[in-house]
Order: sequence, then C-alpha cells, then structure tokens
Amino acid sequence: MKNLSDIVSAFTKGIARSRVSLLGAMVVTVSTPFLVGAIIYDLVWHIQNTYVSAVIYMVLGPAFLGGLVLVFLGLFFFKGKEEVHLFTMEYLRDYFTDPHKFNRLRKLVFFAVFLTCVNIFIFGVLGYRTYHYMESVQFCGQFCHTVMNPEYTTYTNSPHSRVACVECHIGSGATWFVKSKISGARQLFAVALDTYPRPIETPVHGLRPARDTCEECHRPEKFHGDKLVIKDKFLPDEENTHVQTVLLMKIGSAGDRTTSSHGIHWHVAPENKIVYKATEWGREEIPEVVQYRPDGTKIVYQTDAATEDADYAVEREMDCIDCHNRPTHIYLPPGEAIDKYILEGLIPEELPFIKKKAMEVAQKDYASHEEARSAIASELNTWYTKNYSDLVKQKPDMLELAIAGVQGAYATNVFPEMNIAWNTYTSNIGHPDYMGACFRCHDGEHVAESGEAISMDCSTCHLILAEDEEDPDVLKNLGEGY
Repeated sequence: MKNLSDIVSAFTKGIARSRVSLLGAMVVTVSTPFLVGAIIYDLVWHIQNTYVSAVIYMVLGPAFLGGLVLVFLGLFFFKGKEEVHLFTMEYLRDYFTDPHKFNRLRKLVFFAVFLTCVNIFIFGVLGYRTYHYMESVQFCGQFCHTVMNPEYTTYTNSPHSRVACVECHIGSGATWFVKSKISGARQLFAVALDTYPRPIETPVHGLRPARDTCEECHRPEKFHGDKLVIKDKFLPDEENTHVQTVLLMKIGSAGDRTTSSHGIHWHVAPENKIVYKATEWGREEIPEVVQYRPDGTKIVYQTDAATEDADYAVEREMDCIDCHNRPTHIYLPPGEAIDKYILEGLIPEELPFIKKKAMEVAQKDYASHEEARSAIASELNTWYTKNYSDLVKQKPDMLELAIAGVQGAYATNVFPEMNIAWNTYTSNIGHPDYMGACFRCHDGEHVAESGEAISMDCSTCHLILAEDEEDPDVLKNLGEGY
C-alpha cells in the first residue's frame, strides 16, 4: 500500500512540476464532474435543449479530452526543471531489469491500466453520445437557428417529420458519412463567417441516389392501382365558397410478379431506364430524354433546343427525387397555405372575405416575421372593424383566430431573413400554380426521329372527376365520408 501511495504521490508531483500537465489536470478536474453528471442525465432523461447538449458534447467533452492530452504531454515532453524520473523510459528500463524493483513497477502498471480503463469508458460514452447528438434532428435543425429555421419549420410540418434528417441527407455507409461531415464543416465555417447563401440552395446535386434513401422505406413496385385525391379550395368571395377538385391519380406500379409497370411509377421501373440531359443547374430545362428499352434499344426524344446546344450541364438517370423534389421541406404557395388553414379551422370559414383579405395581407413584403405579425394584425383589425364592426363586437374571438391563422400561414412558409418568399421553392409534384414539373418533359415538344412525341395528355397521369365544384356529385355518389 505504501508503494502504491508513493506511485500516486510521484504521479501528482510529476504533474505539479510541469505547467502544461498542471493546466491539463485543472481542466480535467473542473470538467469531469459536470461532464459525467450531464452524460448520466442525458442517458436517463434525455436533454431536450440543443444548446445545452452543444455545451456538453462540443465544449465540455473536447475540454476533458484536451486536458488529458496536456497531462500526458507535460509528463513526458514538457517537464519542469526537476526531472520526473518516474515517467521516463529510463525509469521503465531500470525497473524491468532490476528484480527488486519489478514489484513496484507492477503496481504502477495496475494503476496505469486502471486509469486507462476509466478514460476508455469515458471516451466511449462521450464519443457515443457526441455522435448521436451530432446526428440528431435538434442539432441539424436548431443549432444554427437562423440558417436552418426555415428547413426545420417545414420539416416539422411534413409527412416525414418522424424521419431523422440524417436518414435522407446521409443514409448508411462510411463514404457518405465522411462526405457529409466534410460538407458540414464547410457549412459551419460559412455560418461563422456569415458567407452562407440566402436562400439556401436546394441540394439537387448533393443528395445520394434515391434508391439508397427513399427506397429503404418505399418500394415502387408495391404502389398499386389508382388513388382518389380531393383538393379543397376556398374562393375569394364574401362567403369564402368551398369548392373541390376531385382527381383519380394513376399511381400505378413499377411492376411486380402480378402486373407490369404502368401509371405514374412506370418511370422508375427497372425495365424503363430514363436518362435525361438538363441545360441548367436546377434541372428545369430538359431538352433531351432517352428511354432505354429491355431489349437494349433506345428512343431519343429531343426538343429544338437540343440540337442548338451541345454542351449539357447535367446527364442524370431519372429517379424518385426528380418528381418528389421536396418530400420533406415543403413550402406551400399562398393560396394553398391559406386554404389549408381554413380547412383545418385555424382561420374561420364563416368570417366574410377572409380568404381574399388573407391573401392580400399575407403576400405583402415584410422585412421580418415580427413586422409581418404586426402588419397582418393591424390591417385585418382595421378592415374588419370598418366593414364588419357589428360582427367584430359580437365575435371578437373569431377575428383573433383568423389573424393568428394568417400569421401562422405566413410564418411557416415565408422567411424574410433568409430571402425566402412565397414560391421561392417549388414542388415538382403536379402543376398547381406554374407550368413546370411534369411539363419539363411532357410538353408535346420532345420528339423522336420516328415522329413520336412524349405525350402531353393529362389522362396519362390522372382523370379529372370534378374541378372547382361545390359539393361535387362524384363525392355524393361515393357516400358518407366524402
């Protein structure tokens, strides 16, 4: 026991004789209780605040590791005026060759092994929790609040809000993990130096192939049959007339053992390899489309622009992302956003002209969310007090609800601080408010040498059973529930 106490005493004296070791020991001593306590708390109860987690895993953790490194460097390389013989190679050589000293050395080895095991355990837990924190939705969406706030807001309102960011942006495999971390380091520097773009560019070229991500959960060959889609809309009249469009979408299938590929998902069937060329970064201008058939032949469809411009920016095999380009970060156009809030009861349908007034105030230019909230409330209060004063007096809560709803529709789709306005980001699913998406190829102008053109027939993808109708007959015929 005395020999062991001598070892501990020599160890502490060795640290005291090196300023570098002493500094490292102070850092380790101060950070250890906070770090261990925080990790235990996080393991048991889970820390929700991303900034607290950042302090633990990005400040305390590196500080602890750095302190240990300083202790080691000080003992072996930055010793004080008096040599610390206990921790030199000469000391070890002497004790290995002298049988009388070996027993003391063995105790020293046991002590070193014990400290090493403790440190390895702490390193393991710290590394595990740090890895998972940096892969968490909170870190991705909330740590760089201003930059990622738009993407995080739209993500939380999306159908994929229970799928972690890394599942799509990184996926499995070491190659994409390393690539994403290198890209992430560059982005952190951009945030620190305030050089990031506003708005953030859609990473159309940075995402891994859809079959490595989307098709981990979705199987195109299992999408069968047709799907009834009902689109609700409110007209900008006094009654906010509720009209509906009913579509029978030909979802189809990429093919399986019972049926061949057909419908919309014909595009991603293995036997229908589609390769296109785009002349600009966003893949919106597509002058050439090539269809490869199972028998090895191909059909080349080109527009007039294809023969004029031989230098193409992109050649790409079509996959899920070409249509489902915003499966998670969904920004709604103004009409659809207001309609959604009215349909959900967050904007009262019975408030006269609310659709019209909501569209007017929500589409004005504001410098910030704070300015938008204030202006929307002021303008709606003023207009309804002037034109429907009795209604406002009788049902003040109705107007307050409407104001909150319009503010919410604006705040979840427009982000002035990032230069994101209505329709800054558009979806390639369908073609509600713009002539894009499907019509990039299905425009009747992509023609093969045989004279065959890529069809522009709407019935290729859907049948219109009703369009902007009040109480459509087709829904009445379907019965209760529609």
